[in-house]
Amino acid sequence: MVTSTLSDTSSLLRGAPVVPGAAYGPVVLVQDDVPAEAVEAFGDGGLADADAALAAYDDAVGAVAGGYEAKAGRASGAATEVLVASAGLARDKGMRKAVRRRLAEDDLVTAVRGAVSEFVEKFEALGGLMAERTTDLRDIEKRLVARIVGAPEPGVTDPGTPSVVVADDLAPADTAGLDPRTVLALVTERGGPTSHTAIIARQLGIPCVVGVTGATGLTTGSHVLVDATAGTVDPDPDPDEARAMVERAGEERARADAWDGPGATADGTPVKLLANVADGESARGAEGQPVEGVGLFRTELCFLGRAEEPTVEEQTAIYREVLEAFAGRQVVLRTLDAGSDKPLAFATLPGEDNPALGVRGLRLSFDDPGLLERQLDAVAAAAQQTGAQVQVMAPMVATVAEAADFAAQVRQRGLVAGIMVEVPAIALLADQVLEHVDFLSIGTNDLTQYAMAADRMATSLAHLTDPWQPAVLKLVAMTAEAGRRAGKPVGVCGEAAADPMLACVLVGLGVTSLSMAAAAVRSVGARLATTSDDQCARAAQAALGALDPVAAREAVLAVLA
Repeated sequence: MVTSTLSDTSSLLRGAPVVPGAAYGPVVLVQDDVPAEAVEAFGDGGLADADAALAAYDDAVGAVAGGYEAKAGRASGAATEVLVASAGLARDKGMRKAVRRRLAEDDLVTAVRGAVSEFVEKFEALGGLMAERTTDLRDIEKRLVARIVGAPEPGVTDPGTPSVVVADDLAPADTAGLDPRTVLALVTERGGPTSHTAIIARQLGIPCVVGVTGATGLTTGSHVLVDATAGTVDPDPDPDEARAMVERAGEERARADAWDGPGATADGTPVKLLANVADGESARGAEGQPVEGVGLFRTELCFLGRAEEPTVEEQTAIYREVLEAFAGRQVVLRTLDAGSDKPLAFATLPGEDNPALGVRGLRLSFDDPGLLERQLDAVAAAAQQTGAQVQVMAPMVATVAEAADFAAQVRQRGLVAGIMVEVPAIALLADQVLEHVDFLSIGTNDLTQYAMAADRMATSLAHLTDPWQPAVLKLVAMTAEAGRRAGKPVGVCGEAAADPMLACVLVGLGVTSLSMAAAAVRSVGARLATTSDDQCARAAQAALGALDPVAAREAVLAVLA
């Protein structure tokens, strides 16, 4: 375990660790604004006529969206998905209408900025992942304005030499184009563990810390030490100590790359390591990793762009792709987790005042039971056609009665039934819930935001939405203990599972499986393989006894060092 030996921590900048590791090198501070002088020189560009201005807007949209798509063609996995989504957002017809409406009074640049601000406000009101898309919107705005005024599109440029990239935040087009050979680490002042920066950093394996207050105050060219395991940035490290930490991190990375499963502690206690997938392509990519199956198949991500509900036959074909990739192995499929930050046109309710606490997940079936029935019919058909070991779980379950009713519907189709533990009420009632279901899977992202009453995308509340919060870990411990008493498995499928150090804590709490982005599996597996059962248990107790996430990490580091 890489740990800092620096004695003076008063100058450390702290944030949320995303991808573990260590890096030491010069800062490259990202400046991503369109030069004000270029905008001023453009003026109205001679586009006083609204139709001419709208035509110029359309040209800019085509260029920006085309740029995203070109980068998507060179990327893979999550990066491709994010870039394609940004291209679609740039071409959004609602945005064009907002620009056209504003052209009656404003010049083109002002109209674009005003239209984007309208959408930012709407997305922020939705909260969750939709609020996180505001970074994408602002990136689109800057690229559109740059195209309109004839300036280069802003963003990250190749640092040329190995460097630590520091930014207020990074847009998907920037993050997806990063070269791990020249980017030693990523540090952002804003963003959370589920931001696009975090998602793509995991895929690329670049040490990453987000939500670091004061990060943009660092000076380009100054050398910093990034400890992405502890979530700190040291602006004035001892060079020899920094290099030694990086060397130890490199040795750990080499051990992780060589690990090939199966998941187990140093004492040989099995821990199932599973993959999170979104569709057939991501399942086929995960199949090549040392995983024992799929712990979270996010079915709603297959249908985000659909205006109408797919038929049972269409759903069956989509599910079959994932199941075929893991034929004979466990696949845990989550029914539609639509609503809030993942609206589906054919399912979710428009205009909810607080969608994160509204009709989402299983609750959609209360007024439209056919939505769930048709999905379960499709899952059962796909399972029969592939022979996969299919387990089905429902999101956003809040009562024992909901769990029992869902389990009955799943078993009627010959499938194994479970539920997500995202609502704290389920953790409190885990014993009673386990009388009706076969397994539980803890979604730490939502469990944390609901337990701490804090939007998980709010950077200013990152200290509350950290899965290392002792209160959240106590809910995990309660759930795992209920599983032990019932003799039924309890897994974790939230972002917490991808943190190697926290994975040891979760195992020590009694969690039996961990599901994560496929790229994180080797790091977690290698960490567990060198950690004894006793260390896991002591790490769990140390984390539970801490008063805050920082203290919890430090206490666990001391146990695992």
